Amino acid sequence: MLDQKTIEIIKSTVPVLEQHGEKITTRFYQLMFGNHPELLNIFNHANQKQGRQQKALAGTVYAAAMYIDNLEAIIPVVKQIAHKHRSLGIKPEHYPIVGKHLLLAIKDVLGDAATDEIIDAWAQAYEVIAGAFIGVEAEMYGQAANQTGGWDGFRNFIVDRKVIESDVITSFYLKPEDQKEIAGFEPGQYISILLEIKGEKFTHIRQYSLSDAPGKDYYRISVKREAGTPNPDGVVSNYLHDEVKEGDILKVSAPAGDFVLNTEKTNPVVLLSGGVGLTPMMSMLKTVVELQPERKVTFVHAAANGNVHALREEVEELAQLDNVNSCIFYDSPTEDDRQNNRFDVEGYVTREWLQENVAIEDAEFYFCGPVPFMKAINGSLKGLGVTEERIHFEFFGPMGSLENNEKDTAIAERSEDLVTV
Repeated sequence: MLDQKTIEIIKSTVPVLEQHGEKITTRFYQLMFGNHPELLNIFNHANQKQGRQQKALAGTVYAAAMYIDNLEAIIPVVKQIAHKHRSLGIKPEHYPIVGKHLLLAIKDVLGDAATDEIIDAWAQAYEVIAGAFIGVEAEMYGQAANQTGGWDGFRNFIVDRKVIESDVITSFYLKPEDQKEIAGFEPGQYISILLEIKGEKFTHIRQYSLSDAPGKDYYRISVKREAGTPNPDGVVSNYLHDEVKEGDILKVSAPAGDFVLNTEKTNPVVLLSGGVGLTPMMSMLKTVVELQPERKVTFVHAAANGNVHALREEVEELAQLDNVNSCIFYDSPTEDDRQNNRFDVEGYVTREWLQENVAIEDAEFYFCGPVPFMKAINGSLKGLGVTEERIHFEFFGPMGSLENNEKDTAIAERSEDLVTV
């Protein structure tokens, strides 16, 4: 527990963190990686180069300072981040390293304004916050290892099948090399893939949503090829597309994540996806069909055109069921798409379309996709009066905001990373 004086000091730094947060976190990464380059085996290089992680960490530090006298308020964020940390292999010994360099970065950026009193207060606060993460993650590590079919760390899986789904998305069906049982998962969860790529100095870890329903003897991920290998994202996705073959071995972590379908509810569910954001939605759709055949589900997918639209045939088959409705949006359909009626609506998913075609008043809404798509969906749903408890979404990568003013909204509600990867 922190004493009142320490709490007051931390809260007094909120305006400073709002102004200088990203400078502090940028300097933090520079210092930490300079002294501990081995951590680049865990941290996502793409998010670092794009600046997304620095921004996400700044948001979480800001949120922690705001709620330092009521840390229970950010427990949902702690659990969300802890899922990622468990999936990636973050351990208690990493936390002192992060704490040391975060304090150094605060001092470095703020200079004389970072008095000994402020640094001491943040050192105490960090210990409390880190302890919360370590405790939650310890429980998650135990659950992942001790569940039926579970394991600790990374386990070898064979690429049983590799299926091209579109011009940009390929599915990988993964079965355990030891042929033993695999852990179940909740629809919407993800696994981490650890890769050692020839010519790369550090290992790469990426998280991919599971794109099939639970209960199978395999895991399926459907991976989008990112543009160009100079792009750090492209290093991994291009390697999977071009180099990994059926019969190869991939190192996989047990499923994790808190963006999951609530199967205890029976009210209508609307699943909205853009691009490769359909992967967790496919798992949710198939789960509703298998476990809740009486529950109404609407599946809405937006893509550029049929060339990049993956898993269309699977959705079309399910859409024949009485409880499933499907609508496909293409914003740039090809002539072949038009001739073969491959889509339902040309353009984008709009507020007006949602109002006319889905159960606004009582449905649960789940969505995932590019940030502009998610912002548009979020804004439309809120504009139609959908309450926040019925809105569920997930970012691919560091947590951001779906509001226009990030400082005033989700920055304190849903940040990506405090210890951060």
